[in-house]
Amino acid sequence: MAAGMIAALAACGGDSKRVETDLAASNVTTIGINAYLWRASLDTLSFMPMLQTDSAGGVIVTDWYSNPQNPAERMKVTVSILDQDLRADALRVNASREVMSGGQWVGAPVQAATVQKLEDIILTRAREMRRDALMG
Repeated sequence: MAAGMIAALAACGGDSKRVETDLAASNVTTIGINAYLWRASLDTLSFMPMLQTDSAGGVIVTDWYSNPQNPAERMKVTVSILDQDLRADALRVNASREVMSGGQWVGAPVQAATVQKLEDIILTRAREMRRDALMG
C-alpha cells in the first residue's frame, strides 16, 4: 500500500527525492532486494548453520540442521527473495529433509505446511521490522 501511495505522490509532481526517502515505503532498494524480508529471513533461520548468504541476489542457503531432540532427521532450507517490495509473492522458501535409515541419510518428503509456516514467520517478522522502523 505504501508503494502505491508513493507512486501516486510521484505522479502528482511532488519532490521525487522526498518520495524516495519516505520511511513508510515497503520498497527498499539499497541492496537490490527488500531489506526487511532479508533481515527477517536471517533472523528466522539464525538457529541453522549458513552455507551461503547473498544479499545482492537475495539468496540464503542453510547447511543441514538436526534438531538435538530428533537427531535422526535433518533439514536444509533455501530462501529466495524475488523482489524489492515487501509482499508474500516476493518470498520463496524451499526445504529438503532427510532421515537416517540404515546408517545413511535418505531423502524424505517435506510437508507443504512446513514451508508455508516458514514463509508466514518470515513475512510476519518483516512486517514487524517495518512497523518498528516507522514507529521508532
